[in-house]
Amino acid sequence: MTETADNQINEPVVELDRDGVHYTLLGTAHVSRRSAETVRGMIESGKFDAVAVELCHNRFQALTGDDQWRSMNLFKILRERKAGMVMASLALGAYQRRIAEQFGIEPGAEMRAAIDASNHADLPLQLIDRDLATTLKRVYRSVPWWRRLMLLTGLAASGFTSEEIAEEDIEKLKQGDLLEATFNEFAEQTPEIYRSLIAERDEFMAARLRMENDPEASQRVLVVIGAGHMKGLQRHLAEDQTEPQQATTKLNKIPPPAWWPKLIPWLIMVLILSGFAIGFYRSPELGWRLVATWVIINGTLAALGAAIARGHPLTILSGFLAAPLTSLNPTIAAGMVTGLVEAALRKPTMSDLENLRSDVTRLKGWFRNPATRVLLVFFLSNVGSAIGTWVAGFRIFERLS
Repeated sequence: MTETADNQINEPVVELDRDGVHYTLLGTAHVSRRSAETVRGMIESGKFDAVAVELCHNRFQALTGDDQWRSMNLFKILRERKAGMVMASLALGAYQRRIAEQFGIEPGAEMRAAIDASNHADLPLQLIDRDLATTLKRVYRSVPWWRRLMLLTGLAASGFTSEEIAEEDIEKLKQGDLLEATFNEFAEQTPEIYRSLIAERDEFMAARLRMENDPEASQRVLVVIGAGHMKGLQRHLAEDQTEPQQATTKLNKIPPPAWWPKLIPWLIMVLILSGFAIGFYRSPELGWRLVATWVIINGTLAALGAAIARGHPLTILSGFLAAPLTSLNPTIAAGMVTGLVEAALRKPTMSDLENLRSDVTRLKGWFRNPATRVLLVFFLSNVGSAIGTWVAGFRIFERLS
Protein backbone atom coordinates (compact mmCIF):
# COMPACT_ATOMS: atom_id res chain seq x y z
CA MET A 1 0.00 0.00 0.00
CA THR A 2 1.48 3.37 -1.02
CA GLU A 3 0.54 7.00 -0.87
CA THR A 4 1.53 9.37 -3.67
CA ALA A 5 2.25 13.08 -3.46
CA ASP A 6 3.44 13.61 -7.03
CA ASN A 7 3.86 17.20 -8.20
CA GLN A 8 2.65 16.16 -11.65
CA ILE A 9 -0.57 14.79 -10.18
CA ASN A 10 -1.23 17.39 -7.47
CA GLU A 11 -4.03 15.24 -6.05
CA PRO A 12 -4.04 12.80 -3.13
CA VAL A 13 -3.47 9.26 -4.41
CA VAL A 14 -3.39 5.93 -2.57
CA GLU A 15 -2.60 2.57 -4.15
CA LEU A 16 -3.49 -0.80 -2.64
CA ASP A 17 -4.14 -4.42 -3.58
CA ARG A 18 -7.14 -6.50 -2.54
CA ASP A 19 -8.02 -10.00 -3.76
CA GLY A 20 -5.73 -9.76 -6.77
CA VAL A 21 -7.07 -6.37 -7.88
CA HIS A 22 -4.86 -3.26 -7.82
CA TYR A 23 -6.78 -0.12 -6.85
CA THR A 24 -5.57 3.44 -7.35
CA LEU A 25 -7.67 5.80 -5.22
CA LEU A 26 -7.65 9.35 -6.58
CA GLY A 27 -9.03 12.07 -4.28
CA THR A 28 -10.70 14.98 -6.04
CA ALA A 29 -12.80 18.10 -5.45
CA HIS A 30 -16.13 17.94 -7.25
CA VAL A 31 -15.88 21.46 -8.68
CA SER A 32 -12.13 21.64 -9.27
CA ARG A 33 -10.75 22.23 -12.77
CA ARG A 34 -7.43 20.77 -11.63
CA SER A 35 -9.13 17.58 -10.50
CA ALA A 36 -10.87 17.16 -13.86
CA GLU A 37 -7.59 17.55 -15.73
CA THR A 38 -5.85 15.04 -13.47
CA VAL A 39 -8.60 12.45 -13.92
CA ARG A 40 -8.50 12.78 -17.70
CA GLY A 41 -4.72 12.49 -17.78
CA MET A 42 -4.57 9.40 -15.59
CA ILE A 43 -7.18 7.54 -17.64
CA GLU A 44 -5.49 8.47 -20.92
CA SER A 45 -2.19 7.09 -19.56
CA GLY A 46 -3.38 3.57 -20.44
CA LYS A 47 -2.42 2.17 -17.03
CA PHE A 48 -5.94 1.04 -16.01
CA ASP A 49 -8.40 -1.68 -16.99
CA ALA A 50 -11.49 -0.07 -15.42
CA VAL A 51 -12.65 3.21 -13.86
CA ALA A 52 -14.84 3.47 -10.76
CA VAL A 53 -16.55 6.74 -9.82
CA GLU A 54 -18.31 8.14 -6.75
CA LEU A 55 -21.69 8.20 -8.46
CA CYS A 56 -24.98 6.35 -8.15
CA HIS A 57 -27.21 5.66 -11.15
CA ASN A 58 -29.38 8.76 -10.63
CA ARG A 59 -26.42 11.10 -10.24
CA PHE A 60 -24.84 9.53 -13.32
CA GLN A 61 -28.01 10.28 -15.29
CA ALA A 62 -28.02 13.85 -13.99
CA LEU A 63 -24.42 14.38 -15.14
CA THR A 64 -24.77 12.84 -18.56
CA GLY A 65 -28.04 14.53 -19.56
CA ASP A 66 -31.14 16.42 -18.48
CA ASP A 67 -33.41 13.36 -18.67
CA GLN A 68 -33.72 13.23 -14.90
CA TRP A 69 -35.63 16.51 -14.81
CA ARG A 70 -37.17 16.40 -18.30
CA SER A 71 -39.06 13.27 -17.31
CA MET A 72 -40.12 14.61 -13.90
CA ASN A 73 -43.79 13.90 -13.24
CA LEU A 74 -44.99 16.46 -10.71
CA PHE A 75 -48.35 14.79 -10.21
CA LYS A 76 -46.66 11.48 -9.37
CA ILE A 77 -44.15 13.19 -7.05
CA LEU A 78 -46.93 14.89 -5.09
CA ARG A 79 -49.14 11.82 -4.91
CA GLU A 80 -46.25 9.65 -3.69
CA ARG A 81 -45.20 12.31 -1.17
CA LYS A 82 -41.71 12.67 -2.64
CA ALA A 83 -41.78 16.46 -3.01
CA GLY A 84 -39.49 17.00 -0.01
CA MET A 85 -36.87 14.61 -1.38
CA VAL A 86 -36.96 16.27 -4.80
CA MET A 87 -36.54 19.71 -3.21
CA ALA A 88 -33.57 18.45 -1.18
CA SER A 89 -31.92 17.02 -4.31
CA LEU A 90 -32.45 20.27 -6.19
CA ALA A 91 -31.00 22.31 -3.32
CA LEU A 92 -27.91 20.10 -3.14
CA GLY A 93 -27.42 20.39 -6.88
CA ALA A 94 -27.89 24.16 -6.68
CA TYR A 95 -25.10 24.49 -4.11
CA GLN A 96 -22.66 22.58 -6.30
CA ARG A 97 -23.65 24.34 -9.52
CA ARG A 98 -23.44 27.81 -7.94
CA ILE A 99 -19.85 27.18 -6.87
CA ALA A 100 -18.98 25.75 -10.26
CA GLU A 101 -20.44 28.72 -12.15
CA GLN A 102 -18.07 31.07 -10.32
CA PHE A 103 -15.11 29.42 -12.02
CA GLY A 104 -16.62 28.49 -15.37
CA ILE A 105 -16.53 24.74 -14.78
CA GLU A 106 -19.36 22.24 -14.83
CA PRO A 107 -20.33 20.73 -11.45
CA GLY A 108 -18.95 17.23 -11.13
CA ALA A 109 -16.45 18.04 -13.89
CA GLU A 110 -13.97 15.41 -12.70
CA MET A 111 -16.72 12.77 -12.75
CA ARG A 112 -17.77 13.87 -16.23
CA ALA A 113 -14.10 13.73 -17.27
CA ALA A 114 -13.89 10.18 -15.91
CA ILE A 115 -17.04 9.18 -17.82
CA ASP A 116 -15.89 10.72 -21.11
CA ALA A 117 -12.30 9.48 -20.87
CA SER A 118 -13.33 5.94 -19.93
CA ASN A 119 -15.75 5.84 -22.87
CA HIS A 120 -13.05 7.12 -25.22
CA ALA A 121 -10.57 4.52 -23.91
CA ASP A 122 -13.27 1.80 -24.05
CA LEU A 123 -12.86 1.06 -20.32
CA PRO A 124 -15.67 -0.30 -18.10
CA LEU A 125 -17.22 2.38 -15.86
CA GLN A 126 -18.30 1.31 -12.37
CA LEU A 127 -20.88 3.35 -10.41
CA ILE A 128 -20.04 2.58 -6.79
CA ASP A 129 -21.79 5.18 -4.60
CA ARG A 130 -25.02 4.62 -2.70
CA ASP A 131 -28.18 6.19 -4.09
CA LEU A 132 -28.48 9.81 -2.93
CA ALA A 133 -32.11 9.37 -1.85
CA THR A 134 -31.13 6.44 0.36
CA THR A 135 -28.32 8.45 1.95
CA LEU A 136 -30.59 11.43 2.66
CA LYS A 137 -33.29 9.19 4.13
CA ARG A 138 -30.79 7.46 6.41
CA VAL A 139 -29.44 10.85 7.51
CA TYR A 140 -32.99 12.06 8.17
CA ARG A 141 -33.96 8.99 10.15
CA SER A 142 -30.74 8.95 12.21
CA VAL A 143 -31.44 12.18 14.12
CA PRO A 144 -34.26 13.52 16.33
CA TRP A 145 -36.92 15.82 14.85
CA TRP A 146 -35.38 19.07 16.11
CA ARG A 147 -32.08 18.31 14.38
CA ARG A 148 -34.01 17.51 11.22
CA LEU A 149 -35.34 21.06 11.22
CA MET A 150 -31.79 22.38 11.58
CA LEU A 151 -30.65 20.18 8.71
CA LEU A 152 -33.41 21.41 6.43
CA THR A 153 -32.60 25.00 7.33
CA GLY A 154 -28.93 24.46 6.59
CA LEU A 155 -29.72 22.78 3.29
CA ALA A 156 -31.99 25.63 2.23
CA ALA A 157 -29.35 28.20 3.21
CA SER A 158 -26.66 26.42 1.21
CA GLY A 159 -28.87 26.42 -1.86
CA PHE A 160 -29.89 30.07 -1.70
CA THR A 161 -26.86 31.91 -0.32
CA SER A 162 -25.15 34.35 -2.70
CA GLU A 163 -21.84 34.39 -0.83
CA GLU A 164 -18.80 34.20 -3.10
CA ILE A 165 -16.32 31.40 -2.46
CA ALA A 166 -12.57 31.80 -3.06
CA GLU A 167 -10.86 29.31 -5.41
CA GLU A 168 -8.41 28.28 -2.70
CA ASP A 169 -11.44 27.28 -0.60
CA ILE A 170 -12.63 25.10 -3.47
CA GLU A 171 -9.31 23.28 -3.42
CA LYS A 172 -9.79 22.76 0.33
CA LEU A 173 -12.83 20.64 -0.50
CA LYS A 174 -10.25 17.95 -1.27
CA GLN A 175 -10.07 17.55 2.50
CA GLY A 176 -13.79 16.82 2.68
CA ASP A 177 -16.88 15.69 0.80
CA LEU A 178 -19.43 17.89 -0.99
CA LEU A 179 -22.35 16.54 1.03
CA GLU A 180 -20.31 16.90 4.19
CA ALA A 181 -19.42 20.48 3.20
CA THR A 182 -23.11 21.28 2.84
CA PHE A 183 -23.91 19.87 6.28
CA ASN A 184 -20.45 20.59 7.70
CA GLU A 185 -21.50 22.02 11.07
CA PHE A 186 -24.00 19.25 11.73
CA ALA A 187 -21.68 16.47 10.57
CA GLU A 188 -19.01 17.67 13.00
CA GLN A 189 -21.40 17.94 15.94
CA THR A 190 -23.55 14.87 15.33
CA PRO A 191 -21.89 11.45 14.98
CA GLU A 192 -25.11 9.95 13.58
CA ILE A 193 -25.09 12.36 10.65
CA TYR A 194 -21.41 11.82 9.93
CA ARG A 195 -21.91 8.07 9.91
CA SER A 196 -24.85 8.15 7.46
CA LEU A 197 -23.33 10.87 5.30
CA ILE A 198 -19.71 9.78 5.07
CA ALA A 199 -18.70 6.63 6.95
CA GLU A 200 -21.49 4.42 5.58
CA ARG A 201 -20.73 5.50 2.03
CA ASP A 202 -17.05 4.63 2.53
CA GLU A 203 -18.09 1.13 3.57
CA PHE A 204 -20.67 0.89 0.76
CA MET A 205 -18.22 1.94 -1.96
CA ALA A 206 -15.59 -0.52 -0.71
CA ALA A 207 -18.17 -3.32 -0.90
CA ARG A 208 -19.26 -2.24 -4.38
CA LEU A 209 -15.65 -2.30 -5.62
CA ARG A 210 -15.24 -5.84 -4.34
CA MET A 211 -18.49 -6.84 -6.07
CA GLU A 212 -17.59 -5.21 -9.38
CA ASN A 213 -14.07 -6.54 -9.82
CA ASP A 214 -13.08 -10.14 -10.48
CA PRO A 215 -10.16 -11.35 -8.32
CA GLU A 216 -9.16 -13.70 -11.15
CA ALA A 217 -8.79 -10.92 -13.73
CA SER A 218 -5.72 -9.15 -12.25
CA GLN A 219 -7.42 -5.82 -12.90
CA ARG A 220 -6.02 -2.35 -12.37
CA VAL A 221 -8.84 -0.01 -11.30
CA LEU A 222 -8.76 3.79 -11.03
CA VAL A 223 -11.19 4.91 -8.30
CA VAL A 224 -12.26 8.57 -8.62
CA ILE A 225 -13.72 9.82 -5.33
CA GLY A 226 -14.05 12.96 -3.24
CA ALA A 227 -10.93 13.21 -1.11
CA GLY A 228 -12.96 13.14 2.10
CA HIS A 229 -13.59 9.45 1.39
CA MET A 230 -9.94 8.52 0.87
CA LYS A 231 -9.04 7.29 4.37
CA GLY A 232 -12.34 5.53 5.04
CA LEU A 233 -12.47 3.79 1.67
CA GLN A 234 -8.83 2.77 1.95
CA ARG A 235 -9.44 1.23 5.37
CA HIS A 236 -12.62 -0.66 4.41
CA LEU A 237 -11.16 -1.87 1.13
CA ALA A 238 -8.09 -3.23 2.90
CA GLU A 239 -9.72 -4.69 6.01
CA ASP A 240 -13.42 -5.55 5.56
CA GLN A 241 -14.20 -9.26 5.60
CA THR A 242 -18.03 -9.05 5.42
CA GLU A 243 -19.48 -10.52 2.23
CA PRO A 244 -19.96 -7.44 -0.02
CA GLN A 245 -23.54 -8.23 -1.08
CA GLN A 246 -24.52 -8.55 2.56
CA ALA A 247 -22.83 -5.23 3.37
CA THR A 248 -24.59 -3.28 0.60
CA THR A 249 -27.97 -4.79 1.49
CA LYS A 250 -27.54 -3.68 5.11
CA LEU A 251 -26.43 -0.16 4.12
CA ASN A 252 -29.31 0.26 1.65
CA LYS A 253 -31.96 -0.51 4.24
CA ILE A 254 -34.02 2.50 5.35
CA PRO A 255 -34.57 2.52 9.14
CA PRO A 256 -38.29 2.43 9.96
CA PRO A 257 -39.75 5.72 11.19
CA ALA A 258 -40.68 6.12 14.83
CA TRP A 259 -44.26 4.98 15.44
CA TRP A 260 -45.37 7.76 17.81
CA PRO A 261 -45.30 10.73 15.37
CA LYS A 262 -47.94 8.92 13.29
CA LEU A 263 -50.31 9.16 16.26
CA ILE A 264 -50.11 12.97 16.48
CA PRO A 265 -52.38 13.78 13.48
CA TRP A 266 -54.98 11.30 14.73
CA LEU A 267 -54.80 12.75 18.24
CA ILE A 268 -55.26 16.26 16.83
CA MET A 269 -58.29 15.08 14.84
CA VAL A 270 -59.86 13.53 17.94
CA LEU A 271 -59.20 16.63 20.08
CA ILE A 272 -60.57 19.10 17.52
CA LEU A 273 -63.68 17.04 16.79
CA SER A 274 -64.19 16.60 20.53
CA GLY A 275 -63.92 20.39 20.92
CA PHE A 276 -66.59 20.87 18.26
CA ALA A 277 -68.84 18.31 19.97
CA ILE A 278 -68.46 20.01 23.34
CA GLY A 279 -69.19 23.39 21.77
CA PHE A 280 -72.39 22.21 20.07
CA TYR A 281 -73.43 20.42 23.26
CA ARG A 282 -73.19 23.71 25.17
CA SER A 283 -74.94 25.71 22.43
CA PRO A 284 -75.22 25.60 18.63
CA GLU A 285 -73.99 29.20 18.50
CA LEU A 286 -70.76 28.31 20.33
CA GLY A 287 -70.30 25.23 18.16
CA TRP A 288 -70.51 27.22 14.93
CA ARG A 289 -68.15 29.86 16.31
CA LEU A 290 -65.60 27.14 16.99
CA VAL A 291 -66.03 25.74 13.48
CA ALA A 292 -65.61 29.24 12.02
CA THR A 293 -62.44 29.76 14.09
CA TRP A 294 -61.01 26.51 12.76
CA VAL A 295 -61.88 27.26 9.13
CA ILE A 296 -60.71 30.87 9.11
CA ILE A 297 -57.37 30.38 10.90
CA ASN A 298 -56.40 27.10 9.28
CA GLY A 299 -57.62 28.05 5.82
CA THR A 300 -56.13 31.55 5.90
CA LEU A 301 -52.66 30.41 6.92
CA ALA A 302 -52.59 27.62 4.33
CA ALA A 303 -53.74 30.10 1.68
CA LEU A 304 -51.07 32.53 2.88
CA GLY A 305 -48.43 29.85 2.35
CA ALA A 306 -49.65 29.30 -1.21
CA ALA A 307 -49.66 33.05 -1.79
CA ILE A 308 -46.08 33.45 -0.52
CA ALA A 309 -45.11 30.74 -3.03
CA ARG A 310 -46.78 32.91 -5.70
CA GLY A 311 -49.41 30.31 -6.44
CA HIS A 312 -52.28 30.87 -8.86
CA PRO A 313 -55.33 32.64 -7.31
CA LEU A 314 -57.32 29.41 -7.65
CA THR A 315 -54.49 27.54 -5.92
CA ILE A 316 -54.66 30.01 -3.03
CA LEU A 317 -58.44 29.54 -2.84
CA SER A 318 -58.03 25.75 -2.90
CA GLY A 319 -55.64 26.05 0.06
CA PHE A 320 -58.21 28.01 2.04
CA LEU A 321 -60.95 25.48 1.29
CA ALA A 322 -58.88 22.33 1.67
CA ALA A 323 -56.78 22.99 4.78
CA PRO A 324 -59.62 22.90 7.37
CA LEU A 325 -60.62 19.49 5.98
CA THR A 326 -57.20 17.96 5.34
CA SER A 327 -56.04 18.94 8.83
CA LEU A 328 -58.74 16.61 10.14
CA ASN A 329 -57.71 13.83 7.74
CA PRO A 330 -54.26 12.39 8.56
CA THR A 331 -54.08 10.61 5.21
CA ILE A 332 -53.84 13.78 3.10
CA ALA A 333 -52.09 17.14 3.43
CA ALA A 334 -53.20 20.59 2.30
CA GLY A 335 -50.05 20.91 0.22
CA MET A 336 -50.99 17.88 -1.81
CA VAL A 337 -54.21 19.60 -2.86
CA THR A 338 -52.62 22.99 -3.58
CA GLY A 339 -49.65 21.40 -5.34
CA LEU A 340 -51.88 19.35 -7.64
CA VAL A 341 -54.07 22.37 -8.40
CA GLU A 342 -51.02 24.53 -9.16
CA ALA A 343 -49.52 21.83 -11.40
CA ALA A 344 -52.82 21.51 -13.29
CA LEU A 345 -53.26 25.28 -13.75
CA ARG A 346 -49.65 26.15 -14.64
CA LYS A 347 -48.41 23.08 -16.42
CA PRO A 348 -44.59 23.23 -16.53
CA THR A 349 -43.29 23.06 -20.08
CA MET A 350 -40.34 21.02 -21.34
CA SER A 351 -38.36 24.25 -21.38
CA ASP A 352 -39.15 24.84 -17.68
CA LEU A 353 -37.90 21.37 -16.79
CA GLU A 354 -34.74 21.84 -18.87
CA ASN A 355 -34.03 25.09 -17.00
CA LEU A 356 -34.46 23.56 -13.54
CA ARG A 357 -30.77 22.98 -12.84
CA SER A 358 -29.88 26.61 -13.53
CA ASP A 359 -33.00 28.21 -12.01
CA VAL A 360 -32.59 26.56 -8.61
CA THR A 361 -29.20 28.21 -8.05
CA ARG A 362 -31.01 31.45 -7.12
CA LEU A 363 -33.97 32.01 -4.81
CA LYS A 364 -35.78 34.01 -7.51
CA GLY A 365 -35.45 31.04 -9.84
CA TRP A 366 -37.39 28.79 -7.46
CA PHE A 367 -40.32 31.18 -7.65
CA ARG A 368 -39.94 31.92 -11.37
CA ASN A 369 -39.82 28.33 -12.65
CA PRO A 370 -43.33 26.80 -12.67
CA ALA A 371 -42.00 23.35 -11.71
CA THR A 372 -40.24 24.50 -8.53
CA ARG A 373 -43.12 26.85 -7.78
CA VAL A 374 -45.38 23.80 -7.55
CA LEU A 375 -42.98 22.32 -4.98
CA LEU A 376 -42.89 25.59 -3.04
CA VAL A 377 -46.69 25.78 -3.07
CA PHE A 378 -46.80 22.23 -1.70
CA PHE A 379 -44.26 22.98 1.04
CA LEU A 380 -45.46 26.43 2.17
CA SER A 381 -49.13 25.43 2.14
CA ASN A 382 -48.30 22.53 4.43
CA VAL A 383 -46.33 24.84 6.73
CA GLY A 384 -49.22 27.31 6.86
CA SER A 385 -51.76 24.58 7.53
CA ALA A 386 -49.59 23.05 10.29
CA ILE A 387 -49.24 26.41 12.03
CA GLY A 388 -52.95 27.05 11.54
CA THR A 389 -53.81 23.69 13.11
CA TRP A 390 -51.99 24.51 16.33
CA VAL A 391 -53.11 28.16 16.51
CA ALA A 392 -56.76 27.31 15.81
CA GLY A 393 -56.65 24.36 18.19
CA PHE A 394 -55.45 26.52 21.08
CA ARG A 395 -58.07 29.18 20.29
CA ILE A 396 -60.85 26.59 20.30
CA PHE A 397 -59.93 25.23 23.71
CA GLU A 398 -59.43 28.75 25.07
CA ARG A 399 -63.07 29.44 24.19
CA LEU A 400 -64.17 26.20 25.81
CA SER A 401 -62.32 26.86 29.07
